[in-house]
Order: sequence, then structure tokens, then C-alpha cells
Amino acid sequence: MQKILVILTCLILVCCNGQEPKRPLNKNQKMDKQNLEYITFGGGCFWCVEGVFENLKGVESVVSGYSGGHKANPTYQEVCTGETGHAEVVQVGYDPKVISYEQMMDVFFFLHDPTQLNRQGDDIGTQYRSVIFYKDEAEKARAEQALKTSEASGRWHGKYVTQIVKFEKFWPAEDYHQGYFDANPNQPYCSAVVAPKVAKFKKHYGELGMLKPEAVK
Repeated sequence: MQKILVILTCLILVCCNGQEPKRPLNKNQKMDKQNLEYITFGGGCFWCVEGVFENLKGVESVVSGYSGGHKANPTYQEVCTGETGHAEVVQVGYDPKVISYEQMMDVFFFLHDPTQLNRQGDDIGTQYRSVIFYKDEAEKARAEQALKTSEASGRWHGKYVTQIVKFEKFWPAEDYHQGYFDANPNQPYCSAVVAPKVAKFKKHYGELGMLKPEAVK
């Protein structure tokens, strides 16, 4: 009976039930470098998205945060209500000489189901929407093309609902969210939801030689 209760607990836990362990900032957070480009997107709980992108060759920084809403300096608890308009996102700094924008988009669409409106699995709400933020018209065109390419590939059945929105502001999430999966792999949500996504990602992109050496196990 106890084992069954533990399993059920894992299945119903969602990202907003995370604890607040004290920890330093994400190990991948570094000072800005002139050779880096930045992209901000959301595909469900940011623990999942961050846990994947930090393993890619060419990625120098991954910061979890909030974008797309109307409230300045939102807190996690406020965003979880869905009333601030923000999405849980990550802002990724990458070296375009090592990994291209199109490769980043391929990983993004591999990682989450872009046909689900305002949800990913049991994580339900506008804060979990699929969204790409663009900086200028050129990047908007690249995002639109990446969406069309992925949708046409048949990877996911159905029409994509991913929003492509002009970037306005990125608000970093609280410190304890940075590097959350690495620091808390046995937390119920992480072990039940994040870990399988990371494992699936590593298998596919490891075969393509796109993982950092330390991510290959």
C-alpha cells in the first residue's frame, strides 16, 4: 500500500509543487560573452527544459525564468496562478559557431509536445504554454520556418500551437530553480517527469554527437 501511494504521489505532482532547497545559482550561469547569442523559449515546466539544454555542445548558459506577462518581477507563486500572463521559460546562451539556431529549435520541438495548448501532460495552465520569443524580424522568420519544418516532419501528430512572440523582458526565476534537476534528481516530480525526458533526449542527441562530454554516460 505504501509503495502504491508513493507512485500515485509522483504521478500527480506538478512543477508548482517544488520545494525550495537552498542552493547556488546554476553552474552554467556565466558572464556574457561576445560570441554568444541568446534565445528564450518555453515548453512546459522550466526544470525539464533547463535539464536538457545544459547538456548540449555550444550551450554556455541556461537560466530559468519568466517571460510574456504583464507583471514586473513576478514570483514563482504568482506565475503559478496563471494570472501574471508569464510563461515558464529558459534563456539559453549559445555559441552559433558550435550549434545553430535551427539545431536549438530541433531540440526544443523534440523536448515537448507543441500540439498541447496551455499544458504539458499534467502541468496545466498558460504558464506551461509552448512559446518562442524572437528579438527581430529575421529571428521571427527563422522561428516560423523551424516550426513549419518540425510540424511537417510528423514528429508530433496534430497542428502545432506554439506561439511566436516578440521578446520584451526576461525575469530570472528564484535561485533555487536554477539547476533544479541536477540538484534534486530524486525529488518526485524530477524522477517521474524530468528524468525520463532527459534520458530520451540524451539517447537521441547522443547518437548525433551533440552532447557535452560530461553529459555522456
